[in-house]
Amino acid sequence: MNVWEIIVMTFTDMGFLSAIASTILIILLGFFCRKRGIFNENVGKILSKIVLTVALPALAFTAFMTDIDSEQLAQGINVLIWGILMYIVLMFAMKPLYLKYKGDEKTTLEVLSIFGSTTFFGIPIVSAILGPVGVIYANIFNIGYRIFLYSYAYIRMSGLKMELKNLKSMFLNPIVIATFLGLAIWLFQEFLPQVTVAATETEAAREVAILRIDQTLPWLYAPMEYLSKLASPLAWLAIGATLAEINIGQAAKSTSSWYYAGVKTIIVPAINLAVFFLTTATGILVFDIDAVTTMIVMMATPAATVAVAYAINFEREAILASNASLLSTLAAVILIPTWLVILNIIGNLGIF
Repeated sequence: MNVWEIIVMTFTDMGFLSAIASTILIILLGFFCRKRGIFNENVGKILSKIVLTVALPALAFTAFMTDIDSEQLAQGINVLIWGILMYIVLMFAMKPLYLKYKGDEKTTLEVLSIFGSTTFFGIPIVSAILGPVGVIYANIFNIGYRIFLYSYAYIRMSGLKMELKNLKSMFLNPIVIATFLGLAIWLFQEFLPQVTVAATETEAAREVAILRIDQTLPWLYAPMEYLSKLASPLAWLAIGATLAEINIGQAAKSTSSWYYAGVKTIIVPAINLAVFFLTTATGILVFDIDAVTTMIVMMATPAATVAVAYAINFEREAILASNASLLSTLAAVILIPTWLVILNIIGNLGIF
């Protein structure tokens, strides 16, 4: 199969196109509803809170309710390793990109380039494209993200030492708790007490870990699964409603913000993709296409809201940070689908 046939196959894959179209159209729906007054000014914040405290924790936990697979486990370990190393790499890789900037402007742009909105923006897209396996990789990847977001980013933006409240934010929010709980069950399910689940029309009777609630407590798993399916559409509606609140024309005048948006949504994921080619070719860290797709999407996300909040709270170019967040969000809406097309072509070429 030649490259052109693979491109045609990519653009005629209805499942793939449907996932991309769903992302874009539901974001546009949120934008339209806010502009027309169907949503009030508080809807974006309310939907965001529901996603972050209810839907995404449910999604993080239920994704791990699956049989452990040796290949997925190996990929998960590699994703965890790169999810930590990558932030160290970016701390140095961003410096030459912002050499012409000084002081707070330089600090803010570097930090915003390193940390994207992986949880709120990235995971819903990964879930729509790859399903549970993507969610597993995304949440494992986010372990390193949260460590550095609440330590390195905080210290650089505040100029202060690490505080206890950031440790609490790192480990005691619902998504982190759900991730570590689900991850522990997934990893150690063979060593947990086993129970026999009755045969169904599609599966024979078998033994599973008692904490595999998808099998042992389906009545409890069902509402969590319903909640997990709300994560993507509610997040996209919230993104659209939030975009409608911001003065795009004023933000568009900032050349620094446009430059940042290009770095965040093009250069940062491109750096990661280049490293994936290198590590896979040399056998240092071997990634499959699902892991690569997950991590590229996570790295192409717009500025992390926590990092922007740091800029505002510590008065480090707050307006620049807000404008950069807006323009990188607009860029991500266009470029993440573009990256997905490129990655789908790469996957069909068999490179990963």
